[in-house]
Amino acid sequence: MKNIAYLLLAGGFLVGAYATALDIRNVDWTLFGVAAMAAIAGVVIAKRANRAHATSGTVLETNRKELNESIGNIVRDIGEMTAGTAAKGEELRNWIDEKLRPDLRRFVDARQSMVHLFGLQTYADIMSEFAAGERYINRVWTSSADGYDAEAETYLGRAAEQFAEAQQQLSEAKGA
Repeated sequence: MKNIAYLLLAGGFLVGAYATALDIRNVDWTLFGVAAMAAIAGVVIAKRANRAHATSGTVLETNRKELNESIGNIVRDIGEMTAGTAAKGEELRNWIDEKLRPDLRRFVDARQSMVHLFGLQTYADIMSEFAAGERYINRVWTSSADGYDAEAETYLGRAAEQFAEAQQQLSEAKGA
């Protein structure tokens, strides 16, 4: 279905361009109108196909699992880092890049399913906490790169709080 939609979209634009290029003074508005309608139909069909895929039970269940696993891994890993002697400098930056980034990416890739699973307000609440935690992780990385290890440690603790709150809200949402 998506291929048909993209074919209609591309064909509509190409025929529309062709209709306007035939004669610069006299545009064949009938041909142009048909082309425009084909392009619009392509957009509508593509949007519906994307929505059907995004709301399918398989995708939603897979993304629910990804959301729970990735935020759980993030909270666990930051907890382990802040529980003991926190790494500093290049070791801390490598730990962020190797340990946290893959789970951060997994969570972000699956986040759109939260709207379909829990509603827009819950999505906004969870993503607000998650985004704040992610900004703190970025600040930890740059502070560490600049040699401000005390600041990095402070913001690592703040990131842990934000991600724990996001995890808590996600747990409450799936329980509701």
